Amino acid sequence: MSAEQRLIVIDWGTSNFRAFLVDRQSGACLESRRSEAGLKALATAEFPHYCQAQVDDWREGGRVPVYLAGMVGSKRGWSEAPQLDLPVSARDLAAHVVAAPGLENAWIVPGVKHVDDAHCDVMRGEEVQAFGALALSGTPNADCCLPGTHSKWARLRDGRLTAFTTLMTGELYHAVRFHTLPGEPARDDAPFDEGAFRQGLARAHSEDGVLHALFEARSRHLYRGLYAEQVGSFISGVLIGEEVRAMRATRPDLERLLLIGAEALRRPYTLALESAGLSITPLESDAATLAGLAVVAEHHYAK
Repeated sequence: MSAEQRLIVIDWGTSNFRAFLVDRQSGACLESRRSEAGLKALATAEFPHYCQAQVDDWREGGRVPVYLAGMVGSKRGWSEAPQLDLPVSARDLAAHVVAAPGLENAWIVPGVKHVDDAHCDVMRGEEVQAFGALALSGTPNADCCLPGTHSKWARLRDGRLTAFTTLMTGELYHAVRFHTLPGEPARDDAPFDEGAFRQGLARAHSEDGVLHALFEARSRHLYRGLYAEQVGSFISGVLIGEEVRAMRATRPDLERLLLIGAEALRRPYTLALESAGLSITPLESDAATLAGLAVVAEHHYAK
């Protein structure tokens, strides 16, 4: 296979590095590499050297292009790429890629932002997955849920990203579990407990609100038979339940969602979303990233 038939796509976030060698024609992943060398682990000057070391044997002397998405394009990353105003298409992303300093034929994909009097939000990386989800599902219109440290709910119409909302569900889960009294029994890893999760989902709709529901992780552990190994799942249920409740309230017309994420996150989100009456199409996050960056790359080639 010639260099022109391949491309390298990299999702580089705060905590992780994920690289994929892709067949341009089929979109198939030929090889992949992962590490925990995210932004937190590297100084700015180290990015080109680390990237080169990870993918040099795929590059064929620089002839295979590299496309990077995620926090790698932030001020804290390799080199800052712009955040484009909504609405945004994959073609718009391709038109504003930034050359990655220190590495030939490498391009950083921009993020997006929504800034007005009613809403202020930013995104880096998930926009690529959303466009990849459109490509994989074969539709120009979709609503997407992208769970994670900072969950994103995105709306796409006529092939353009028109709205999105960020919710700090994953980060709050970590904070409550490891830095609060109610989370104290959940410090150790434990398997997902569906029953405890559903208890948390139910309490997210309590008249007393989510702040009380989170404290119930402690009171239920003391007096209602919530075991230590169930506390983490209960907290997860409360926070994911609140996320879904809020998005259902702001998007009452919502009926179907593309759920984009790793399997471990898709399971609890599927329970929460289906409990809220939504129809779900699950998509793996790596597949969405590959498809989205492939679409951006094709538009960039065509310039």
